[in-house]
Amino acid sequence: MMIFVLLFLEYFKTGLFAIGGGLATLPFLNDLANKYTWFTTSELSDMIAVSESTPGPIGVNMATYAGFTTGYSEFGVIGGIFGAFIATVALVLPSLVIIMIVAHFLAKFRSSKLVNDIFYTLRPSVCALIAVAWFSIVQICLIDISAFQSSGNIMDLFHIVPIILFAVMFACQKIFKKVHPVVYIAAGAVLGIVFKL
Repeated sequence: MMIFVLLFLEYFKTGLFAIGGGLATLPFLNDLANKYTWFTTSELSDMIAVSESTPGPIGVNMATYAGFTTGYSEFGVIGGIFGAFIATVALVLPSLVIIMIVAHFLAKFRSSKLVNDIFYTLRPSVCALIAVAWFSIVQICLIDISAFQSSGNIMDLFHIVPIILFAVMFACQKIFKKVHPVVYIAAGAVLGIVFKL
């Protein structure tokens, strides 16, 4: 039972401080991967892929996925459906409470210079969280620091095939702007299966 309390507290904290949307949860999830044995940084990249490929907000999808796979024992996954439920509720709860409070008072403070200044000041923080999330994704998917440290070979630092695939997909997205994003998601899934990424 303690695992579910810990799960709730960790995801509540993530939901409380991940300002800026789902991608802002990535630094917190990366911290959880380093802190607990719930999932690895490699599994985090799988969570990102699954969360981006399924309908719904990425942060909620990742919390559900991570909560389901939380903790392993000789009996299998400890989290399961209840873990997924706990993690999802914990992640969403702070936003829900804050939005209800803000909605109640926003009409009174809509023209307040202080409130506008607070929102204006939050923008750089949100940009920083998203930048850290982007760097975490690049580090997980395209760079292998441990392989470089063990071999000393600069070529071991980079995952060559994923970098080439990233460049091709990025170029295609810039050239074929009218192609729906679902096509790129499906192509990424097929390429991941073909290249066993």
